[in-house]
Amino acid sequence: MNKESKRREALLYHAEPTPGKIQVVPTKKYATQRDLSLAYSPGVAEPCLEIAANKEDVYKYTAKGNLVAVISNGTAVLGLGNIGPEAGKPVMEGKGLLFKIFSDIDVFDIEIDTENVEEFIQTVKNIAPTFGGINLEDIKAPESFEIERRLIEELDIPVMHDDQHGTAIISSAALINALELAGKKAEDVKMVVSGAGSAAIACTDLYVSLGVKVENILMYNSKGLLTKDNSALSDLQLKYAIDGAKIPLEEAVKGADVFIGLSSGDILSPEMLLTMSNNPIVFAMANPNPEIDYNLAVETRKDVIMATGRSDFPNQVNNVLGFPYIFRGALDVRATKINEEMKMAAVKALAILAKEPVPEQVNVAYGATKLGFGQEYIIPKPFDPRLITVVAPAVARAAMESGVAKNPITDWAAYEDVLRERMGNDNKMVRLITNRAKLDPKRIVFAEADQLNVLKAAQIVYEDGIGFPILLGNKEVILELKQELGFDADLEIIDPKTDEEVERRNRFAKSFWETRGRRGVSKLDAEKFMRERNYFAAMMVNEGEADALVTGHSRSYPSVVKPMMQLIPKAQNASLIATANMMLTSRGPMFLSDTAININPSAQDLINIAIMTAKTAKMFGIEPVIAMVSFSNFGSSTSESASKVREAVAYLHKNHPELIVDGEIQADFALNPEMLQEKFPFSKLAGKKVNTLVFPNLESANITYKLLKELYKVNSIGPIMMGMGKPVHIFQLGASVEEMVNMAAIAVIDAQEKEIKKNKITQ
Repeated sequence: MNKESKRREALLYHAEPTPGKIQVVPTKKYATQRDLSLAYSPGVAEPCLEIAANKEDVYKYTAKGNLVAVISNGTAVLGLGNIGPEAGKPVMEGKGLLFKIFSDIDVFDIEIDTENVEEFIQTVKNIAPTFGGINLEDIKAPESFEIERRLIEELDIPVMHDDQHGTAIISSAALINALELAGKKAEDVKMVVSGAGSAAIACTDLYVSLGVKVENILMYNSKGLLTKDNSALSDLQLKYAIDGAKIPLEEAVKGADVFIGLSSGDILSPEMLLTMSNNPIVFAMANPNPEIDYNLAVETRKDVIMATGRSDFPNQVNNVLGFPYIFRGALDVRATKINEEMKMAAVKALAILAKEPVPEQVNVAYGATKLGFGQEYIIPKPFDPRLITVVAPAVARAAMESGVAKNPITDWAAYEDVLRERMGNDNKMVRLITNRAKLDPKRIVFAEADQLNVLKAAQIVYEDGIGFPILLGNKEVILELKQELGFDADLEIIDPKTDEEVERRNRFAKSFWETRGRRGVSKLDAEKFMRERNYFAAMMVNEGEADALVTGHSRSYPSVVKPMMQLIPKAQNASLIATANMMLTSRGPMFLSDTAININPSAQDLINIAIMTAKTAKMFGIEPVIAMVSFSNFGSSTSESASKVREAVAYLHKNHPELIVDGEIQADFALNPEMLQEKFPFSKLAGKKVNTLVFPNLESANITYKLLKELYKVNSIGPIMMGMGKPVHIFQLGASVEEMVNMAAIAVIDAQEKEIKKNKITQ
């Protein structure tokens, strides 16, 4: 994508369909006059009176306890500088979005039009009664230090300037583990810090709290080494200034154990890295270009322990590992501040978590066989679902132990359950899927690339590194649409009907005819079929000229699935083809099967569908908990429909005891743990959170997933083809660009999985 196209896409993202990235959503019923009279006058007077009598009741009757203000004056916005409060608002909304999706904290972003420190402080103090916490953002130094200090002192709610402390907390956790791997102690190491801004000062302060000695630290700004004779330095910088002559950076790193980069790209050369001590620790956190490229560093020294701010390298120092969970823990115990003890608790919790066995879901997200503590894993990954249940409780405990918690937690197990439930409303699965695909992108045939939305999806797939599109369709139309989209990548474009494809058509036709000749397909039929893009595309995958195929946007599902069934063999040991839809619901991902293929499956079919769906869930790192749903509960009906489900469950219990599966059961009981426990405590699903539903027929499955999608705007990924020997996936008619991108990522992951399986068989 060229620069202008990227600019246009970013502007459209923020402008449509509704300007901005956040909104206010009611949490109470408001359908009736009775509801409204409780929400506002006269009923609202009652909580007002309670709060007037006891101010702490504001947490009981309002949203204050889960509401954070992200506040800025726009004086230091990202790398854009002092662009003003209005121009900084998109960033503040973005921070609010991160708070919500990572820790379920609601946010109002507040932009203040003043650069006067006192005016800023008074404004925040005046609005503070609205909020449970204050996140200061993008405020230039040195004013940011004074603003934060005063607000912490003068307010009784948590206040934190994340630009300073976020990076400090995450990198400190990484430093603890890096020192352990290097076999070094904090108090003994020589440290060089490149950068002397607010983040660098906050990081170094925390490193000193870990034991690093001030006299062993050399700090540099853009003018060179900080020395005490420099009158331009702030009091905070003077802490790390030295007496004596300036030393060039290349001299300072000689024999250094740790290099901390919070400055600019490419200032640490390979030659300089070679002069550092054994097992050097290098945190090159400048973005987008680190102080030294990760690959260059590890090629230069095999013993380097390296971290960056980049997501495409190991050991990303990412603030999202910290601030959502720090505020979550602080809010949940109603802390009056975020103190040093709470920050250190977050540091230690992150460091310890990196040494724990990694959940399969995280391994899946990063395409790893098994992530484990070591040079390439010294800090948890942002996808790790344990972060909220590890960091938030650690912060909450520290708040209690340091005496700043007004609402102590007594039942920690129950608290962790609440935290897990909070994470159910986030569509992290989409990020997991695309991240996994990007680790090993594949060649994907887009069989309808002369459709504008399909080409848009192919563009995103290419530009996001998910896969390498092969575009099928009218070449002239595709080129015209590419120009309109600003899609200037040089990709293969194929029109199966043209004369230039005669040789390939005939070759594909011959191969198809040889496999289907005894099933009513003549050679002439085969040649005719190969002029149709879906047949041609399927043969490209069969013949190894593409790794995966996506199609179906412009045609009905049955008409598209037919050529796939004819050309693509079933997977080894697969007795049928079925589909599952992954629904990204408020309770987390839910798999629904079979949503597109088998109209009235038999008991044996249901067995196979359940087993295949379980494998699909595991492919995404999710341990399946399967409810075989029906209109009856555990024998309450003897109808044929219910009986076949019961028969399938009995077989699975006997022959696949490793599966958590039960039924037949009504959907409400399957999805309501309290109802299930009360009425059917004997069920294998009791005490479990169901995440997979297998339906007795296509009608019920298809209607259910489409109702969820349209009535509740639940994101759907699918139908995911199961049982196919090749990575072939079919869109629903009229699928959105987003849905097609997600399905392309699924196709890439499917290709990755099939390649791994094939390699295992051939070894």
